[in-house]
Amino acid sequence: VATRALHVPALLARRPEVMARAVDDGRVPAALLASADVILCGPGLGQGDWGAAMLAQVLDDARPGTRLVLDADALNLLARRPRALPADSILTPHPGEAARLLGIEASEVQRDRAGALHGLCRRYAAVVVLKGAGTLVGATGRGARRISAGNPGMAVGGMGDVLAGTIAGLHAQGLEAADAAACGALLHACAGDAAAGEGGERGLLPADLMPWLRRLANPQATA
Repeated sequence: VATRALHVPALLARRPEVMARAVDDGRVPAALLASADVILCGPGLGQGDWGAAMLAQVLDDARPGTRLVLDADALNLLARRPRALPADSILTPHPGEAARLLGIEASEVQRDRAGALHGLCRRYAAVVVLKGAGTLVGATGRGARRISAGNPGMAVGGMGDVLAGTIAGLHAQGLEAADAAACGALLHACAGDAAAGEGGERGLLPADLMPWLRRLANPQATA
């Protein structure tokens, strides 16, 4: 995790297994970028100069073949300054972020979610996960996939960050971009349903999905 120095102690206190690097100027060490097969950029990024510098460096300096997953403020920064993305990049917008990427209103996205999905795939030549009730996953030249799992308790801050991390993890394990996006979205939604079934939808937190993500990603463990 490349983040501000201020965040590193809190991160390690919560997750001591994380390999954290302090990046106070928004410039990720070149060796760290070069070592990555998949880069997830966006959660906690912010839209200021620091976040903009980090996103620009990821897009400019990642080695050829590095795969990207862009979420949260990386999408907002991309909407502000559109540019070409590496092949098979994965975008994971909610309706508001999708609207900004397309230059339309969020209500228009919600009126025609399939149309918005295909518009994003065409405009950015990327795999797109359009989040919301009935998450849609699409890619240029492929039909849309609808995720018929998930529940209203998952509409909480941070849940999309877990989704983006799940997709990036599956992508790093060898799934192609479109398959990582679809499988990650389904795994995330099913984990949310399992967690809600255990403790209810009200008060559901992103961290509640973690045990279920592990169990459902290892089906032999629950057989």
